Amino acid sequence: MLLDATVATLGGVRREGQVVMAEAVADAIETRRHLLVQAGTGTGKSLGYLVPALDHAVRTDRRVVVATATLALQRQVVGRDLPLVVEALASHLPRAPEVALLKGRQNYLCVHKVAGGYPDDGTLFDTVDVPDPAQPSELSAGLGAQVVRLREWAGQTETGDRDDLTPGVGDRAWRQVSVTSMECLGQRCPMLGECFSEAARETARAADLVVTNHAMLAVAATGASAALPEHDVLVVDEAHELSDRVTSQATGELSLAAVDRTARAVRRLAGLPATDLDAAGRALVAALVASPEGRFDAGLPDQLAETVAMVRDAARTLMSALSSGSSPGEVDGGRQMAAAQLTELFEVAERMAAEGHDDGRTVLWCERGQDWHGAPLSRLRAAPLSVDTMIRDRLVADRVAVLTSATLSLGGSFDAAARSAGLTLPARTGQVEDAGEPAPPGEPAERARASWHGVDVGSPFDYRTQGICYVARHLPAPGREPATDAQLDEIEALVRAAGGRTLGLFSSRRAALAAAEAMRERLDVPVLAQGDAQLPTLVAQFTEEPQTCLFGTRSLWQGVDVPGETCRLVLIDRIPFPRPDDPVAAARAEAVARAGGNGFMAVSAAHAALLLAQGAGRLIRTATDRGVVAVLDPRLVTARYGEYLARSLPPFWRTTDRDVVLAALGRLREDDEMAGRGNARPGGPS
Repeated sequence: MLLDATVATLGGVRREGQVVMAEAVADAIETRRHLLVQAGTGTGKSLGYLVPALDHAVRTDRRVVVATATLALQRQVVGRDLPLVVEALASHLPRAPEVALLKGRQNYLCVHKVAGGYPDDGTLFDTVDVPDPAQPSELSAGLGAQVVRLREWAGQTETGDRDDLTPGVGDRAWRQVSVTSMECLGQRCPMLGECFSEAARETARAADLVVTNHAMLAVAATGASAALPEHDVLVVDEAHELSDRVTSQATGELSLAAVDRTARAVRRLAGLPATDLDAAGRALVAALVASPEGRFDAGLPDQLAETVAMVRDAARTLMSALSSGSSPGEVDGGRQMAAAQLTELFEVAERMAAEGHDDGRTVLWCERGQDWHGAPLSRLRAAPLSVDTMIRDRLVADRVAVLTSATLSLGGSFDAAARSAGLTLPARTGQVEDAGEPAPPGEPAERARASWHGVDVGSPFDYRTQGICYVARHLPAPGREPATDAQLDEIEALVRAAGGRTLGLFSSRRAALAAAEAMRERLDVPVLAQGDAQLPTLVAQFTEEPQTCLFGTRSLWQGVDVPGETCRLVLIDRIPFPRPDDPVAAARAEAVARAGGNGFMAVSAAHAALLLAQGAGRLIRTATDRGVVAVLDPRLVTARYGEYLARSLPPFWRTTDRDVVLAALGRLREDDEMAGRGNARPGGPS
């Protein structure tokens, strides 16, 4: 088997789950049937899909696209996993596989912009030291100095890839040397032959396997058909995030700031007056202030609908003026930048105006907040009620899709993940359908009719002996307050028993800060809170100082990988249901209920199950890790939906006995302290 040969060449050991996964992927490609694979931490799922994918691509000359959740994971696959696999497979395939990396255009330096083909966007102040608040402190050099370094790098780089610039620069500096896809001059660019982005796309069009990210999939799903090269197989890693990423990409926003920014660009870059657009912006903000906050169940109010149409019409008029004022074949970077902003504004306003009459497919709501300077901000937002059709029609139709993650099966079923990817929708004409074999015992009939199947290949970890799932049943159910005295007492007892070594996952920033402040007063261990510094800095400190606690919100629930004694206790303050005022979640639940389903289970419980599984998965990262996941929400064992949520968690040994858990944490603390002195005693937490 190719996987065995690859693992042997790499000096690894056979993992049964990885073998099962590779065989399932190969079979899915052969039978042209979509596959959902749940592969727990430690399975080695990258090899599980890369080996059969490369084999298929080389032997059939049909391209495979692999999409990771983030640019960081994309770099890991391309920089570490893929080169090793390609080298190991080279002697076992008819020819050496060709692989390529593909990112969005804005991730590559634009040589035409560096050469002066575009004006600056008005944010460059060469003589002023302007830190970038969105970047780590090491990137906060003066904006002008960063741009100077970028221009020097432009003459040296062979790829133009932002990730190849070390150390990096802030977003505002990078903006001075890059363009978006809409700002790009395309075939009219006088420096097309030197374009780094075009070179990357040309390489991708010739490759057997292309590695990209969810952001590119989302762009393709929302209508940019040329975002990806033609491909026969799509592998989506961390597939549980895909639906949210597509929803985010498809969500439009209209505000005074957006209108003003576009009007300034039209005046500065194209030399056109924007009087009507300015007036539309003023009318828009007045209508937003007069509108109630929250979701519009019956379409936009009349005044707001009228002002959205004003923005649309003003943008369309300016687009026509830009077009008519250009000579045939004219190359003007400034006008292209203005046209890009106008087009984006027009498309959002046109969509809202067309869908503002309660079309049943769009969620519209007014949102209040603050801008970067703390000033009040009102904005109109629109999101699709569902993205499953987009994903089905534009991503998975006419090819084989392999969706994989450590958390695809929720409540013991793959159905929710399959629905979110559109795999349970009626197939388009020409799409391969299943033969309709009888459903396996205990499986819903829907599974037999769908062109997909799910496989859980397990994990190499022994969760029942490595970890405990403790539910604090004696606590009252969480209320509206960020943290109760009873919860704080429970947190104190658990953290004290663990000797620090705690990752606290909270449902809100207020709750995380309240718990952090209380523990700093009550305990003598370091307690870090999300927001104290950049997240990578906090995670690094948490990793390096075993007795430290780290408390935070959504960013910590996924992606934090801290094995060993640093993390012996994962605290979860409450079941992470969507906020009651989340307009998209509420609208989706209502739609399920109207169709005769259970909206709460299909939306809120599924959302909570996924996050719980992700959060609990922070505890056991290696075969030697030990510890406790403590859920301070008694509903996990008292509510009817509790068992559904619990089945989504790793199969830890479960208990509600506080004394047992405190004793186990105490033994772990003693072991860690003795190991630190070079005198560990045998025995685990159980």
